[in-house]
Amino acid sequence: MAIPGNQSLPATGTYDIDPAVSKVRFDTRAMFGLLPVRGTFAIGHGRITVDELAEELSIQVVMEAASFGSGNQQRDEHVRSPDYLDVARHPEIGFRSQRLERSASDATLHGELTVCGVTRPVAVALDTVAHEGKRITASGTATVDRYAFGVTKAKGMTGRHLKITLEVVANR
Repeated sequence: MAIPGNQSLPATGTYDIDPAVSKVRFDTRAMFGLLPVRGTFAIGHGRITVDELAEELSIQVVMEAASFGSGNQQRDEHVRSPDYLDVARHPEIGFRSQRLERSASDATLHGELTVCGVTRPVAVALDTVAHEGKRITASGTATVDRYAFGVTKAKGMTGRHLKITLEVVANR
């Protein structure tokens, strides 16, 4: 995951994502774009596999849909309902990487995100990647269009696009 430029790769092998210290945050807007809404999802489990070539890096992450939290209990329960995430039918949100694209100045992890049983491509701009010994830390951002996943309730009242920020810690 030597990203970007000339950074060295972590040791090859499989690293398990630590859900206790890894975070998935989101930012969006509500009420016709007037009010900011921020919150989190919990990571259930995940894995990073590093091969000899960074482009063959493999990442799989599963987030718990029922962990959606924005600090407003009524909103959180509504988002978990069949109107939005339908967590009873779709308890997990998953990401699976497909390829890493990098240049001297940046890196993008391309993959597939599955929400409510719908899978769509997503690009994660990697901000930082560090490794020391048997530990990898990484952060990145992506923008997700909820309509692309069939989550279209309350158009105008609920933000269409979510900025997702990931902070991941994985250990071998």
